[in-house]
This record gives sequence, structure tokens and C-alpha cells, in this order.
Amino acid sequence: MTVKKAIIPCAGFGTRFLPSTKVLPKETFPIVDTPALYYILDEAAASGIEEVLIIISPQKQYIKKMFMPNAALNERLLACGDKDAYALANRDFGMKISFAVQRQMNGNAMAIKLGQRFVKGEPFAVLFGDDVMYTADGVPVTRQLINAFEEVGGASVVGCQQTPESVARRCGVMIAGEALNERITAIKGIEEKPKGELPSKLVSLGRFVLSPDIFDVIGKAQTTCGEVYLSDAISVLAQSQPVYAFEFEGRRYDIGNREGYLEAIVEYALRDGRLNGEFESFLKGLKL
Repeated sequence: MTVKKAIIPCAGFGTRFLPSTKVLPKETFPIVDTPALYYILDEAAASGIEEVLIIISPQKQYIKKMFMPNAALNERLLACGDKDAYALANRDFGMKISFAVQRQMNGNAMAIKLGQRFVKGEPFAVLFGDDVMYTADGVPVTRQLINAFEEVGGASVVGCQQTPESVARRCGVMIAGEALNERITAIKGIEEKPKGELPSKLVSLGRFVLSPDIFDVIGKAQTTCGEVYLSDAISVLAQSQPVYAFEFEGRRYDIGNREGYLEAIVEYALRDGRLNGEFESFLKGLKL
């Protein structure tokens, strides 16, 4: 079955960016001049996704405002004949975008569960709002996972890369089984933020294509400090049906932490032809 729906969890508090996130959701922070969430939506659209459900918290209604018309701004832009700015202010992603509210901060798996009615028994993609993926002119990361999902016959797929150990210990690491090929490996589960020896080199980086069977096991996953992690639910799912890790191609930016966010700003700015190389010249002139 073709994957046409996606869920984007954006309900977290973003405490690593306080005090800014007291008012502004980190998903709306600009990378150069574009909200981080827009890059994620562009990836979904380029991957063939037709419907997106964004999970927000009651404190993050500001995200919804990004997709609502600003009457005063639109009136001003149209009066000035600024069609380009009008188009930017009223982005059309070519997808149906809706919202659900996670009223209790009880984990990203519970955020995903809010999308059960939205999914309607179909397989679906999950794109974490903390992770921006850059693939230049290559295949978008979510599309790569959808292709892998179809290759393995509709089993759930976790997007992975091999990362430095410091990154792996902040993420979920695959408990690997047999490799199907150089990019697809069966998994027995996921160890979240491992403290001891890493179970493998495959690290989950915020992209998934999941069977709707995931909803049946979320309630069976362990609770950690009152939260249910998607990685733990996938581990439960892997006990009863095949689940695979897929090593995707692309540059991942973890905008959930300050270093990753700054890396994204610098690298996207260097790719931005509108800056005419001025920013690159500025960087080269710094005395570090």
C-alpha cells in the first residue's frame, strides 16, 4: 500500500532553547529566513505525502497561526503589488494539513497515537519536528524510507545512520538482527539513549514509516518517567512482526539542540545564492 499520510510530532516544550521557547515553538525558529517546520513539510510533499497531521501542545497554538492568513499583512502586500512576498506569506505545500493537540506531555508515542483516526488503518510516515534533513537534489529521506517500506513488503522501517558515539547516546540505537542488504537490516528492538555498550552502529534519526499495527502496541510499551517513547513501542512491535532499519542518505540537523540548530543556519546560509557569497566571505574573515 502506498504511503500518503504523515504525522509530525511538535508538542515538546523545547526546554534547551529557553527562554525563547517560552513564547516561540522551536519548530518555528528560522533557518536563514524559513521556519524549520517548513523544511520538514517540503520533505514530506516531495516524498509523495498528501495529508499531514501536526501534533501540537496547548502552548503551541502559534504553529497553527503560521498556516492561517494574516489579513493585514496580505492587504499590505497586495496593495504594494509584492506578489513574491505574498506567496511566501501564504505558502501552499500541496498537502492537506491538519492539527491535533497533545494535552498531556506523556511521550512521543502517545503523540503518535493521537493520529490513529487520521491514519484510518493505512501505513504512515513519521517525521520528528526536531530533525531537518538535507539531500540536495537527491531523493528526500522520507521517500527513501517509503521505497524501503515497499521493498520489505510493508513492514515498519526506522530511518537510521551511523553516527558518532556522542550522538548515538542521545538517540535510539538499533538492536540489530540479520542484514537484508547493505542498507536494510532486521531489528529486534531499539535501545533508547543507551548507557552501556552500544548494541549496534545504527542510530534512529527521526524518520519512520510505520504499519498501523503500531497503535496496537503503544499501550504495551514501557513507561519512562511518565512518558511512552516511540522507540519502545517499536521494540514491542518487533517481537511479533518484522521491523527493519534503513540507512538513509542525507545530512541530518538536530535542531532540538543549539549546536545542531546553529550548524543548520550556517550550512543553509552557505547554500543560499541570494546571499551572493557575502556570508561565506564573512566566515572566512573570522579569526577563530
